Amino acid sequence: MSEVEVLKVSGKSRPSSVAGAIAGVIRQTGRVEIQAIGAGATNQAIKAVAIARGYLISSGIDIVCIPAFIDVLIDDEERTAIKLLVERRPGFSGSSTSPVMQ
Repeated sequence: MSEVEVLKVSGKSRPSSVAGAIAGVIRQTGRVEIQAIGAGATNQAIKAVAIARGYLISSGIDIVCIPAFIDVLIDDEERTAIKLLVERRPGFSGSSTSPVMQ
């Protein structure tokens, strides 16, 4: 399996810009990892995933988000981050009966 592209999100990241990056990587490879440290960054990352879902659903692609904690090294200091693994939703056919944006 190839390496998963990692997008790092800060509290100052624009959710719509991050969403565009998420959608682009999902279309190309089917999965992307998002990393966020802190409440503000995590908030922006979650908003970006929701926006990206809206971008992708119109193309018949739905996504799932799998959250986890990870330890990252920043300036020789270990920090806890949120990792959001975003993947294409298996078995999604893009039918109108699927739950879309509610």
